[in-house]
Amino acid sequence: MEMLDHDADATLATANNTPDNTTETTDSGSSLTTERHIPTEDELIARLKEIADLPDEEINIDEVGRIKQQFYHVRSLAKSAGEADAENAAETADTDSDTEFKNALLAIKEKKAAMRARIEAQQLRNLEQKQSIINEINTMSADTDNVNRHYQRVKELQAEFKEIGEVPQQNTTDTWKAYQDAVELFYDQWKVNKELRDYDFKKNLAEKQLLIDEATKLQDEEDVVTAFRRLQELHDKWRETGPVAKEFREEIWNTFKDRSATINKRYQEFFEERKRREQENENAKTALCEKIEAIDPEQLKTYGAWNKATQEIIDAQESWKNLGFASRKTNNALFSRFRATCDRFFAAKAEFFQNQKDELSRNLAAKTELCEQAEALKDSTDWKATTERIVALQQQWKTIGAVPKKQSDAVWRRFIEACDHFFNQKKAATSATRKTEQANLAIKREILAELTALNAPEASEPREKAIARIHELRAKWQQTGHVPFREKERLAENYRETVRQLFDKYDIHENRARQASFEASINDMSADRQKLSRERERLMRTYENRRAELQTYENNLGFFNAKTKSGNSMLADLQHKIQRIKTDIADLENKIKLIDSKL
Repeated sequence: MEMLDHDADATLATANNTPDNTTETTDSGSSLTTERHIPTEDELIARLKEIADLPDEEINIDEVGRIKQQFYHVRSLAKSAGEADAENAAETADTDSDTEFKNALLAIKEKKAAMRARIEAQQLRNLEQKQSIINEINTMSADTDNVNRHYQRVKELQAEFKEIGEVPQQNTTDTWKAYQDAVELFYDQWKVNKELRDYDFKKNLAEKQLLIDEATKLQDEEDVVTAFRRLQELHDKWRETGPVAKEFREEIWNTFKDRSATINKRYQEFFEERKRREQENENAKTALCEKIEAIDPEQLKTYGAWNKATQEIIDAQESWKNLGFASRKTNNALFSRFRATCDRFFAAKAEFFQNQKDELSRNLAAKTELCEQAEALKDSTDWKATTERIVALQQQWKTIGAVPKKQSDAVWRRFIEACDHFFNQKKAATSATRKTEQANLAIKREILAELTALNAPEASEPREKAIARIHELRAKWQQTGHVPFREKERLAENYRETVRQLFDKYDIHENRARQASFEASINDMSADRQKLSRERERLMRTYENRRAELQTYENNLGFFNAKTKSGNSMLADLQHKIQRIKTDIADLENKIKLIDSKL
């Protein structure tokens, strides 16, 4: 049974490589397939049953192996053809087919097993017969007085010995050696008819010399396996050839044995070297599997990372192609492992690139929208608000990922050109303003320097003249326009502090002076009620305007959020303006009350 399985499996390559359009013919002459015809499972089962009914000596093991492979090949083709609709219905039928097929195969195995048993029994009987012949020859050799009479019988026994079939493998060498020893002993004892004996010796010597010559040629055979198989045939012929003269026996046998040893050594070295190479290939292929298995697609987040990993996979595939076979039991498993890892990698890569393509398209759409917004703002002259908006667009641009490479430069140029256009326009428009602010800064610094000089301890200017000069310089300060924003707060603070110190130094009470002047004017026009009414209306309009202005500033103050140095400066300036407006409102209220008292 084991022999049958081995022989059947051995036909796998032949069965799988047999084209479907060929015709196979069994030993009995029947044909399993016809041209362009793939046998069905039922046909294969029927043929297997026919073989099972044959006598065991007529069973062709090769044909059985082919049928077995074709049966499972047909079964595999049927399943892979996607016959999903018939799957459930065919389940029971498949089971019945398997049972019939396996039963027929089992019957064949049992017949072959029985035949093997008969062969082994026959080999034992052959062994007994050969041992009987050997014993009989030895007996005749011991009968030295009648050895000449036994010559013909020995020749008959030699012929019988050759006609007897094989003996068990483990007894082959010992039996042959015992037989040779017995024959040689007989011929050593045989003294009669020396010419005939010498003739046999000479003929056997020539035949064995030819065998030695053939063995010598086999030493140069490139195909080591062929040389080894041919050597086994030469050994069979050596055993069948009779003895040689006693003086040549040891020499000729040693020569043949030496030639055989050389071939056997080459054969052994060949398989050891092949085994070594297979082990090296197995180790190298295992290392390649481990190398590409260490590549984790989940960790590959960029095109560069994917391209680098892809090159590693391709390099591994090229290295794999250059490696030979590993051992039979591991080679297919290693290839399946390697191929599966490559397939998983490239599937993950395809998914990543598809996702990246979709993301690039979304990013392109988002950046195109920013371009359109920037282009809509590029001609605006609202420098402050538009600057803030464009800067916000630029910050938003930075948060958007990459776009398709072929559109990357174009969309970037479109966006930056719109931004540059606005800022160039702004720069051109504000350059004159900056020059004016620098000039104003120089004027106010001169005013501050002069006020500081009036405040110096060593200053000896008369009080009235100093006060007049202070008011003159203050008026000039108010008339001077804006200065650069970064200088504004510091300069104003220095100015206020210097003026405050001057008011203290020269005891200037500005509000009281203005109030006294106003009261004097009202007293002068007290007789003219119309003038007083017009003045009151003027003051009321100013009063309402200042209240509206105060409300606006206070509303702005509620929305103001100072988080930077410049922000703090703006807040202080706003609070100063609010306080000044409140002072003006209070002054206006007092003036209106004064007029009301005159009316």
